[in-house]
Parts: sequence; C-alpha cells; structure tokens
Amino acid sequence: MSWGTELWDQFENLEKHTQWGIDILEKYIKFVKERTEIELSYAKQLRNLSKKYQPKKNSKEEEEYKYTACKAFLSTLNEMNDYAGQHEVISENMTSQITVELARYVQELKQERKSHFHEGRKAQQHIETCWKQLESSKRRFERDCKEADRAQQYFEKMDADINVTKADVEKARQQAQIRHQMAEDSKADYSSILQKFNHEQREYYYSHIPTIYQKIQEMEERRIVRMGESMKTYAEVDRQVVPIIGKCLDGIVKAAESIDQKNDSQLVIEAYKSGFEPPGDIEFEDYTQPMKRTISENSLSNSRGEGKAELKFGGKSKGKLWPFIKKNKLSLKLGAAPEDFSNLPPEQRRKKLQQKVDELNKDIQKEMDQRDAITKMKDVYLKNPQMGDPASLDHKLTEVSQNIEKLRLEAQKFEAWLAEVEGRLPARSEQARRQSGMYDGQTAPPVNNCAQDRESSPDGSYTEEQSQESEVKVLATDFDDEFDDEEPLPAIGTCKALYTFDGQNEGTISVVEGETLYVIEEDKGDGWTRIRRSEEEEGYVPTSYVEVYLDKNAKDS
Repeated sequence: MSWGTELWDQFENLEKHTQWGIDILEKYIKFVKERTEIELSYAKQLRNLSKKYQPKKNSKEEEEYKYTACKAFLSTLNEMNDYAGQHEVISENMTSQITVELARYVQELKQERKSHFHEGRKAQQHIETCWKQLESSKRRFERDCKEADRAQQYFEKMDADINVTKADVEKARQQAQIRHQMAEDSKADYSSILQKFNHEQREYYYSHIPTIYQKIQEMEERRIVRMGESMKTYAEVDRQVVPIIGKCLDGIVKAAESIDQKNDSQLVIEAYKSGFEPPGDIEFEDYTQPMKRTISENSLSNSRGEGKAELKFGGKSKGKLWPFIKKNKLSLKLGAAPEDFSNLPPEQRRKKLQQKVDELNKDIQKEMDQRDAITKMKDVYLKNPQMGDPASLDHKLTEVSQNIEKLRLEAQKFEAWLAEVEGRLPARSEQARRQSGMYDGQTAPPVNNCAQDRESSPDGSYTEEQSQESEVKVLATDFDDEFDDEEPLPAIGTCKALYTFDGQNEGTISVVEGETLYVIEEDKGDGWTRIRRSEEEEGYVPTSYVEVYLDKNAKDS
C-alpha cells in the first residue's frame, strides 16, 4: 500500500488531505490548551475557596479550631489546597509535554510538507516542460511534412507543364528536395524528443512521484502516530497525579475519622467551666414556731450577718451584697476589668492568667532575640568600624533591655496570681456550702424559680433574671428588720492591702494600699475575700489585692 502507486494522479487531493491533518493537530493543541486553562482556573478557585474558609489569625475563629471537628475541617481545607496543586501540575505538564511539543512539531511538519509538495510541483513542471517540447517538435515535424508535400506537388506540376522552362523546373525540384530534407530533420528531432519525454515520463510516474508521495505518506503517518502519543501523554499526565489526589482524599477521610465527640465535649467543659458548685439545698423554715433561724453548715454565710447580706437585694445593707448578681455584673462590665481577672470565676480566671503568662513569655523571647541581634550587629561594627558606629546601637540595646525587664516583672506578677489560683482551687464541699448560702432563709417556691432562671454570662459568672430579683426583693423586705438585729460575723484573721481597690460596685469595699483590715470570710474559690473595716463597714475585695493572715484565735473588733 503506497500512495505513490495508488494515488499517482491525486496530487491536489493529497495536498488538501495533509493540510487537513495539520488543521486537526492544531485543533487538538487548542483543545489541550483550553484544558490547561480550565485546570488552572479550577485550581485557583479551589485555593481561593480554601483560603476563604481558613481561620483568620488572632480572631475568635482561630480559637474554635481546638475542637476535633474544626481541626478536621481545617485539614480538609489544607488537603483541598494540595488537591488544587495537583490540578496545577496537570496544567503545567500538559503545557510542557503536549502543547509546547506539538506546537513545535506542527511548525516542523509544515516545513516538511512545504518541501515535499514543492518537490512534487517541480517534478510536475519538468514533465510539463518536456511535454511542451514534444508538442512543439511534433508540430514542427507535421508542418515540415506538409511543406515537403506541397513542394513535391509543385515540382511535379512544373515538370509536367511544357510551357515551363527547364530552369524553373530545376528550381522547383531543388525546393522539393530541401523541404524533404527539412521534414527528415524534423522527424529525427521529434523522434529524439519523444524518446526523451517517454523516459522522463516513466521516471516521473514510476520514480519521482512515488518517492515524493512516499515521503508525504510517511510524514502523514508520523503525524498520526504523534497525535496518538500525545493522547496517551494526555491520559498519563492525569494518571500521574491520581495517587497524590488519592492521598489528599485519604487525608480528608483520616481527618474525618479523627473527630472525637467526647474530646470536643470535654473542651466545651474546659472552655466554659466556672469552677463553682451548684447551690445546696434550702432549709425548711417553720413559721408556726417562734421565729428562729438556723443557718445551714453548707450555706454560703455561716452567720446571721451573711444571711442578711444575701437576702437584702433591695434592702439597706448594700455593702454586703454578693458580687456576682446581675446588677453587680452589669456594673463590672461598664467599668474596666481588673488586671488580675478577679472578676471571673476561678477556672476561667486561671485560663486567662495562663494565657497572659504565655503571651508575656513570647514577648520576652521576642525582645531577647532582638537584643541578641543588636548585640551581634554591635560586634560586627566593633570589628569593622567602616560598616557603622557601635555607639549608635547602645540606646537601642538599653531600650530593649528595659523592655525585657518590664516584661519579666509583668510576667512574675501574673505568675504569682496564677500560682495563687492554682494552689487555692476550691473543693466541691466548700463550693457547695458557699453557693447554697446565697439562698438561706428563702421559701421553696420562689427560690426554685430563681434556680430555673439562673443563667451563665459569657465569662462564666452568674447572673439573675429580673423576675428572680423582684421575687427575692419581696422576700428580703419581710426579714430586713430581723437580720439587722443579728450579730456580725467574727473575724478569722487579718489582711494587708497590697494594692488600692476602688470598690464602686455593690457588695464591694474600697481599700488603700498598706491598710490592715479584718478577714471575716476567706476566699472560697470565686476570687473574692470578705473583710471588715468597722462593725458597719464590710464587703468583698479581690483576693489577689490582699495578703491574708488567718488567725483562729483573733477576736472581732
């Protein structure tokens, strides 16, 4: 099967077919190029999608990713980012291995095709020239033969005419001979050219054209093979990334399997646990007997004075109000939060202090790294004065050292508060006693409503609903006079104010740094200590603001 023998007379059709083959190859190149653009666009969209849902740094979203479900989602986003990278690899490989290579090959193919068909046209022009020469020789031979016949007829006519002179007859004979000679010469020339043409024609149809067409056929077959190889490469490029894409998908599955609902539940506890215990039982008060109060050992207040403080939400002794009711919480929010986070429940306070200590340690390390860098630069300046003046760095070095010292003092202060909290977290029985004391002396129905209405504020401290406050106020008013007559709590020790505290909220008391006061109730884990300055002036202060000296034998002033 050869185009040279089978298609010897289809030069024009072969020219069209090979051009069509190049067009098909260019169409395939365009297809692959558009596929690479789609892959790049898809990869870009995947990356943007992954970036869009990544947690923002130093935001609340970043804190949420401590949960295993959120960690799994973050792993999914990262795997999708890698997944997008594989589509970029597909685009790059298809561009380099198919698009670029085929584009170069098409240019070479066009040049080769042009060369082959130029050679074919040259052979065609040569055979056409030979044909024209043959036709010209043939016409000349035909013309000379006709001229010779006419000359012979003219001679015979002159020879037969008796009136014609002998000289005219001789002249006609000579002319006839000349024409016959010319015809013979034309015949010989025509015969020679005809033989040459036949030879050239055989060479053209049996040698030149088959050779040229064979080259064109081989060129076309190479094009077809190259296109098939490109299609295989197209599939291989996809197949090469399948294992990595599979790993990305396996990573997503692994992340999903790592989700631990129990662990997430425990994290919720750690995030919002206040450290307080639920309120204890409320004692039954028998109004059929003479009024006699019995304070529960498990209640918050161990004396009548505390009972008065707890019940008089709307009464006179506002200086003894429990610090974490709704009114006080609102006023604390309006003012600046204490530096030691003493307004928070114990567990939340411990976490905040630990977080602050970690932040300060990071800042210290950062400043130390900066100091080391400045020191090294100063050493370089000392060794190479032309690079800079070492004295110019002294001010910066001193400033950094001062910053480090300030941060260390700050860190020590927060570490002391942290150690205090960690060393004094309350036991369950103490918490139960302290919480239950808030409700001593109240009747069961309204108190039950209060317990149902109680809710936890965002930082873990207790708040009360308005309905509860109104009910408790009504109850408290009935017993104001009775509790006002009760004895104050005895002092259990003394304390010295380490810092000045401005007790502007209900239930708190203001102290001045260095002032000595009596302790009537120690911290039960909520960060507050109850103190007394005089019989009529007592309240709560943050435990971290005072240094307590417990003395069981101390007497009340």
